[in-house]
Amino acid sequence: MNFVAFERAKQGTGASRRLRNSGRTPGIVYGGTAEPQAIELDHNALWHALKKEAFHASVLEMEVAGTTSKVLLRDVQYHPFKQLVLHVDFQRVDAKTRLHMKVPLHFTNAEESPAVKEDKCTVNHVMTELDVSCMPSDLPEFVTVDLLGLKKGGSLHLKDLKLPKGVSAVTKGSANNPAVVTAIPPLVIVEAPAADAAAADAAPAKGKGKKK
Repeated sequence: MNFVAFERAKQGTGASRRLRNSGRTPGIVYGGTAEPQAIELDHNALWHALKKEAFHASVLEMEVAGTTSKVLLRDVQYHPFKQLVLHVDFQRVDAKTRLHMKVPLHFTNAEESPAVKEDKCTVNHVMTELDVSCMPSDLPEFVTVDLLGLKKGGSLHLKDLKLPKGVSAVTKGSANNPAVVTAIPPLVIVEAPAADAAAADAAPAKGKGKKK
């Protein structure tokens, strides 16, 4: 994806407020050998771009003053209750340096799995995104998780996933093979048979029989 940004001359709280009032969003680009660069973007165009999954998890082409460079979206600050983007951070991409990114997981074939189709299980997505490490040219927009073989009470773990070539998962601590998805069996409510319930209601309370 590509987008257009503009050089931002004035900085500070007051300047940023005036910028937002004019329909622009302040931002910054950092990383690499160059100095951090203050930029501004059209708010409406940015708002719509942020709704696209690829804008968050792929290498972007940013054009500023006629020069195009590759960047990653690293942080977005939203207004607490208004539909307003307050600030965005981008990181320059070095083609020769490995990236560490979060990419979304796309789950497929859930409805065709034995867990759902035969046993009416609920598929619980334990993870919805995955930390990966790769070269910029290998960065996937998403990782596919095939649930076709998922069975009742079963689960898929990180090592069960087929990652794209050149992509490796990044795990934290001792959890090197966490669960990605589980199949939860439906809740079964067992009720007392109607005949037994009626008999229980008709039986006299203990110690309260008829007097002779």
